Amino acid sequence: MTKYQYLKLKHLIIGVALAAFLITLVSSLWSGYRVNVNTIKANSLETNRVYAQKLAETANAYLDGSFQILGYSAETIADDMDDEQILIKETERIKMQNDMFNSVLITNADGLVLSVSPPSIEVQGEVLTSPGATEALEQKVPLVSKPYEGITGRLLIFISHPIFNDAGQYVGLIGGTIYLKEENVFYKLLGKHYYDDGSYVFVVDEDGRIIYHEDPTRINDEAIENKVVQDVVAGNSGAQQIVNTKGVEMLAGYSAIPLSKWGVVSQRPLEVALSPSMDHVKNMTFVAMPLLVFCLVLVLWAATRIARPLQQLATFTEESLDTKNVSSLESVSGWYYEASSLKGALVRSLSFLQGQVSFFKDQSITDPLTGVTNRRTMDALLAEWTDKELPHSIILLDLDHFKSINDTYGHAVGDKVLKFLAENMQAVARDVDICCRYGGEEFILLLPNTTVTEAEYVAEQLREKLATTVSPCGRAVTLSAGVAEYPIMAATTEELFEAADAALYQAKQAGRNCVIIAGQEQTQQI
Repeated sequence: MTKYQYLKLKHLIIGVALAAFLITLVSSLWSGYRVNVNTIKANSLETNRVYAQKLAETANAYLDGSFQILGYSAETIADDMDDEQILIKETERIKMQNDMFNSVLITNADGLVLSVSPPSIEVQGEVLTSPGATEALEQKVPLVSKPYEGITGRLLIFISHPIFNDAGQYVGLIGGTIYLKEENVFYKLLGKHYYDDGSYVFVVDEDGRIIYHEDPTRINDEAIENKVVQDVVAGNSGAQQIVNTKGVEMLAGYSAIPLSKWGVVSQRPLEVALSPSMDHVKNMTFVAMPLLVFCLVLVLWAATRIARPLQQLATFTEESLDTKNVSSLESVSGWYYEASSLKGALVRSLSFLQGQVSFFKDQSITDPLTGVTNRRTMDALLAEWTDKELPHSIILLDLDHFKSINDTYGHAVGDKVLKFLAENMQAVARDVDICCRYGGEEFILLLPNTTVTEAEYVAEQLREKLATTVSPCGRAVTLSAGVAEYPIMAATTEELFEAADAALYQAKQAGRNCVIIAGQEQTQQI
């Protein structure tokens, strides 16, 4: 991975700041949305519960009033059951006096219809055998029937009151009907839900069958699978979030009607109830956005300011490794503690490191004893010169009888003699020449762009200087040398060394303390 593929600290800080900004914004909006949703749910549930309770109380009062009206009439006509005119007037009076019932009728104890209003030839003079009438005749108590289909084929509810004469004998009943699928008192009592947004009210009987709904097509449907319906027909009141029989999520409030074991349910679609929540989120975003943007800009500015010294330290550190100069690092403004401390540590560390690098580099290219170039570096230089076809000469030399020096004076003195030789080599060498230790007491002098004759002259200078100077062993020492030139005498470095080595061997054979050019047998000797 190159340096350009790494993220910069500034970008990381900005990325973190942006992430924090977005997380804060989203979490704030989400928490606000959730709080608002929960509040709306709670308010809607409570509103529907109170509304359902109010409607249930109204319906219960209506049923109680119905029983009172029917009860009063029952007392009035109890001793006149044989007077048809009185019975007709009473049914008409009840029907015309209020809108409680769609029809009113009076029967004798056997269920024979004695009077009905409005008049109906289908009912007048007939014996009632419907479930509601039969139950009322048998129970002989004020009763609200379950929904059933009457003689006329209408779906209805029968509200009845027994008639007893002064002797306490059961002589019949008086009752009113509510036609469930036609305009009836429920439409006036319950009406439509006060929210015209898909909210609605419905009433169920004790079996969970719908007896009132704003949608007439739903009347007589069974809704007992609805959890709210199950709860309300059990006589309970409350509020729940449910899924209705149509698969729609609803917020429902419900309340039981004690006199009839009915239940009123008021519910509102959850989606409709929660629609203001998104408006609330938009308002929150609109209000909070300027402050959040300001904070973001402030964070971005701070991130740039914080990152700049560190970025400069990183850049200048890399440059310092190449230039070996830490002055650029010292120019960085460490305006906060961490940057200042890092700057100081880097300046100290790099200064020390560069010193160490220089030391080890010198160690890697020089002979540790004599300080001249070592063999590895020499090989690299010769290979480079050969690749470039640079003309050069070499002087291969060693001390004569060096073993006797070590044996006589010891290795410590022998090392001093080798250093003495190296110093003299450097003294006679030109600035472009390179002094090398080949191994043991053997040394090489590399002379670029130098002919073999010129190299021989340098070798002779060194030989004479050494032979006339007292060495560390207390006397003068001598050397033998072989000189060869590239590419005149050799095509490769190996061949060049072989030629110089052969010349050095000839110098040894010629009595030592002499210099011989490769391919020549003349010796010059002092």
